[in-house]
Amino acid sequence: MSAQLTLAVSEDYPRLAPLMEALDIEIGVAHDAVAREAAIMPLLEGSPLGAVYIIGPTRAPIGFLVMTLTWSLDYGGIMASVREIYVRPGVRGRGIAPEALTALVAPLRAGGVRALGIEIDPSNSTGQSVYARALFQPRPSVSMMVRKL
Repeated sequence: MSAQLTLAVSEDYPRLAPLMEALDIEIGVAHDAVAREAAIMPLLEGSPLGAVYIIGPTRAPIGFLVMTLTWSLDYGGIMASVREIYVRPGVRGRGIAPEALTALVAPLRAGGVRALGIEIDPSNSTGQSVYARALFQPRPSVSMMVRKL
């Protein structure tokens, strides 16, 4: 199984939508189809604030990855954040997620990105193990707080 990454475009949405819905169901997030499409379409249409990648074959994706960009004073420049990563349950446990995250590093580095982050629930030991395999390290002194606008 390959964690090949392909930059997704708007024409890929019909193949991504079922995967996005499956992730929402799995993590218990209530997005309807219209809200889900509205949230992802700017990235699929080329927004400079992030990108969506198909994991695996583009005709039959095994997952997807959503990455956004911000500026970080701590890291001295552009920081990318993995906002979502999903691999179909039937192919999990084969190293696909860590491989996909690792494959993302070279193009980000070439684009001047200084760091790559990912948010994770502290109780998610499986996710922590997956991300550690892709060389992510915890930042114990940092906790994110959010104000919805």
